[in-house]
Amino acid sequence: MLQRLYVDNYKCLVNFELQLQELTLLLSPNGVGKTAVLDVVYALRQLLSGKVKITDAVAFPTSTLTRWQERNLQVFEMRAKLDSDCFDYRLEVEHERSTRRARIRLERLTTNGKPLLECELGEVQLYQDNHDAGPTFKTDWSESALARLAPRRAKSRLTKFLDFVRKITVSSFHPPSFRTESVREGSFLSRGADNFAERYQHVLQDRPDLGLPFTNQLRQVIEGGFSGIRVERVAPRTIGLMIEFEDFDRRYELQFDELSDGQQALIGLYALVHFAAVQGSALFVDEPDNYVALAEIQPWLMSLADVCGEALPQAVLCSHHPELIDYLGADCGLLLERETSGVVTARRPEGHLFESGLKFSEVIARGWER
Repeated sequence: MLQRLYVDNYKCLVNFELQLQELTLLLSPNGVGKTAVLDVVYALRQLLSGKVKITDAVAFPTSTLTRWQERNLQVFEMRAKLDSDCFDYRLEVEHERSTRRARIRLERLTTNGKPLLECELGEVQLYQDNHDAGPTFKTDWSESALARLAPRRAKSRLTKFLDFVRKITVSSFHPPSFRTESVREGSFLSRGADNFAERYQHVLQDRPDLGLPFTNQLRQVIEGGFSGIRVERVAPRTIGLMIEFEDFDRRYELQFDELSDGQQALIGLYALVHFAAVQGSALFVDEPDNYVALAEIQPWLMSLADVCGEALPQAVLCSHHPELIDYLGADCGLLLERETSGVVTARRPEGHLFESGLKFSEVIARGWER
């Protein structure tokens, strides 16, 4: 699981550190940095997957520098505990504001305090699993040197860390932007989940055995006679998602985009938990309560909590919703606050906040958590 995230000079996050649990709920007013945290995790996932260069829009372009700072150096750190190994990853990005260019000044990965890779201004030193010095080579400083390494036949520590990061899912749901039809299999769910159909096809292609238990779970939570999901080939290289319903003696199908926004979001949320749990990946979700009815969010939360820390290694949620705040706030909540200097800090809710006789969501609504 991802234990620690450190961010400096990225949007509103300056010298910011976050300690994460198996299940974490990020709480704050709008504009304090919840979504920025998820943006950083997504950008690191994309960079270490070798899909983007450092200045691409979904990575760390110059526009992400903190506006009230004049420093040109961004720093990002991740600590991940994977089995008995503790991995520390550090990335330093140096910007040139006038040209909007940037380069990776430093990229370093260690395990249990000992080196696995160090790249400084494109000069790479690779280390073996026993930390003896390995080969050296040059690389493009606009890309991650770690991401460019070919997978090894043996399950090395370096490969273990890359596999963990590349499986992280970071997403929010905006059903109006969902694409019902897909021309390719999506190995990653996009930040806005618009390629949900592609991702669904990809997972089921690899693990067809997941379809039935997932469908059975949805039958318990989607009203109106939901009976299944079918992948249909609508053109030689295009597939579509068809949703099957059975109501008394009637059977019919709807395309995925013909469902209500709430039904699409609900299917997507349960798919996130179900597939991430099976694949053993960490899950970061922004505002999962959007589009979902009040009576629907609690069962989803319970299904998430049931698997989190076991089949699902980790889940991090951002939300303003009272149901999430009251269900998770006391044990899993982290309050993000912006000080008068503009610096954002994170802290656990203090015990006295739960002794007022009010629900924690009502305490926050009154601003008493400050």
